[in-house]
Amino acid sequence: MHPREWSGQGNSGRYTAVRILICPDKFAGSIDAVPAARAIASGWRATNPADDLVERPLSDGGPGFVDVLASALNGRDVIVDTVDPLGRPAKATIHVKGSTGYVESAHACGLHLLAPSDRDPKRTTSYGLGLLILAAIEHGATRVVIGLGGSAVNDAGAGMLAALDAAPLDAAGYALPYGGAALTAAEGLTGTPRIRGAELIAATDVDNPLTGLHGASAVYGPQKGADREDVFLLDRALERFGTLLQGLPTAPPGLAALPGAGAAGGIGAAILALGGHCESGIGLVTRLTGLPEALDAAELVVTGEGSFDHQSLRGKVVAGVAAGARDRGLPCVVLAGRVSTGRREAAAAGVTETYSLVDFFDGDEQAAMARPADGLAALAGRLAGQYSR
Repeated sequence: MHPREWSGQGNSGRYTAVRILICPDKFAGSIDAVPAARAIASGWRATNPADDLVERPLSDGGPGFVDVLASALNGRDVIVDTVDPLGRPAKATIHVKGSTGYVESAHACGLHLLAPSDRDPKRTTSYGLGLLILAAIEHGATRVVIGLGGSAVNDAGAGMLAALDAAPLDAAGYALPYGGAALTAAEGLTGTPRIRGAELIAATDVDNPLTGLHGASAVYGPQKGADREDVFLLDRALERFGTLLQGLPTAPPGLAALPGAGAAGGIGAAILALGGHCESGIGLVTRLTGLPEALDAAELVVTGEGSFDHQSLRGKVVAGVAAGARDRGLPCVVLAGRVSTGRREAAAAGVTETYSLVDFFDGDEQAAMARPADGLAALAGRLAGQYSR
């Protein structure tokens, strides 16, 4: 039965509960996936309290990665000291489940941690991520999964390596300052990074190489504050540092050109050089959160993200959810901050309907950004009234 046929109280005159799967991504710059799912669920319950709601917030490795996994894995959350992209003291959360630690680069290197005027990838550092990796190892992790995404850095993991006792040096043997620009003078490392034999896994859906036209600096540098000249400088710097990384005994051949080497400003290359590997962030999250099984049991899927546009249908979280719903013959509704995808294109991807927070707030984008939970709850309440049987 198509959900549009569900209405009223049915033939028996009694309401029949519907099993709803709620699995949004983050709404970038506005609300993370876990509170977004909670807001949708609360709005739905206010209208249809008898429905069976299953919350499975999602992430592709970027901001919200640790919170999403913590909500599903029920391991230990540990609050640790770290630094932000400018080296200022900060707090972050790691999640430990058994011998695996889950770490989020955005907690220490996230673009959202900086005011627009402070965004400068020539000087921002991934040092804080190295501290998070060390903390995970200190708390018993022999396998560290690192969510990569939403970073403010472009230093190819040089700061991360410095925190792991392998700081980049200049020709005179002095440690280089923070930031990607300084790597133009990199000549060596203080030693071999110390990770106590831990396995490192980069969770990312970025497949860019380290350098070149499709590399970290050219593709992602501008959104981090780099101008055209900065991009050329940073690309040269990463090319030079990539040569040093290639010299590590655990680095795979052709490191700089490997898919994922350019993730998070080149942090992917440093993880690969340490003998780690890249894994699909959304693939890992969907597996660990049990999304396939939840889809199998659902009757209706509600997902969402900040901007539902043409990029959403090219490998992002919502596209994967919609495809899974389509394959099971399930209706899939998208609640987004803004919607710019055409109905036909969305339908072909498995999306049944779309709703926009900006439209809900009568075109007021600032209100949509400032009050996403209120808007999602209200939209979910309206939706629940339509999808009832």
